Amino acid sequence: MNEKPVSLSVIIANYNYAEFVGQAIESALAIDWPDVEVIVVDDGSTDNSRSVIERFGDRIVAIFQPNAGQVAARNVGFARSRGDAVILLDSDDVLHPSIMRAAARVWHRGVSKVQFRMRIIDAGGRPNGSLFPQYTAEATVPANVRRWALATGSYPTPPCSGNLFSRACLAAIFPLDESCGKAPDTCCIAAAPFLGDVVTVDQPLVDYRVHGRNDGAVTELDETRFGWQTANAIQRFEYAQRIAARAGFAIPDSARHLAFPQLRFRIASYRLAPERHPIRGDSTLRALRDIIRAATTPQGARLQAVLATAAWGVLVLLSPRGIAKGLIHWRLSPGARPPALRSALSAIGIVR
Repeated sequence: MNEKPVSLSVIIANYNYAEFVGQAIESALAIDWPDVEVIVVDDGSTDNSRSVIERFGDRIVAIFQPNAGQVAARNVGFARSRGDAVILLDSDDVLHPSIMRAAARVWHRGVSKVQFRMRIIDAGGRPNGSLFPQYTAEATVPANVRRWALATGSYPTPPCSGNLFSRACLAAIFPLDESCGKAPDTCCIAAAPFLGDVVTVDQPLVDYRVHGRNDGAVTELDETRFGWQTANAIQRFEYAQRIAARAGFAIPDSARHLAFPQLRFRIASYRLAPERHPIRGDSTLRALRDIIRAATTPQGARLQAVLATAAWGVLVLLSPRGIAKGLIHWRLSPGARPPALRSALSAIGIVR
């Protein structure tokens, strides 16, 4: 680290999360670090978010704008910020006070982002015992992360709240547009390995709230969502290809469907809502082939997780629809898993 402490900006984009945004702001203000600014961009909320945000007065920078979407809100917040390091905090998530001190211990010139583990909490803030992602020892080596990203367009990473980005990394891609989908956070995550070193801190320093309204978390099975999640994964892959090429790297087209996090949504979409499935000409045979290719392509997952995910995919593709639906629910909604299954997955090291 430099002698002068790294300055931190926490940018919170909010839309109609009045019940959660106050806790997100409080967690940002409680970070144990000498130089932190908290910027809250309310994107035209119609609930009482404004009154919650205004309670914090001049302790934060509050920006209220007509509803323009997440991309616009992130752009406004980043343009207003000044920090050397930036956390793009979702307004339903919670930071731990020691997050910046943990990041500072590994911060160095050339870092694009520092990523952490996350603890899953419910709507009321109660932990359910699950932590993610499941990092391997190899994930602590930035060169490995870049290699995995080049092989699949993906790598083990938390959602955006679990990352601390360097200003240089974000400045290379902001202002964002919707070329990576309407969730702007995926742009930052996809680009990071090609714009510097991704450094992994294997500690849970962010709480990820699962409450049924998240884009990325499932509490009840909604068969309509897997198609657009698959389409978003394809957009993210193509965006990663463009950023990699700009930085002098190449992600081959043949890697398009090899990332396990995206493969699970593709399989769910194909089995449960084939009429909305965005991959034309997809088939059981193609999906099975890609499961085999993904399982034999290093991408930072533990062996037991690779085998379990591959087995899950095969069973979903080949089982009757009713059984496949239950398997999809258990895989994509950790809270729906029977206690015996949760214990078994924990015992063999697939979840911790």
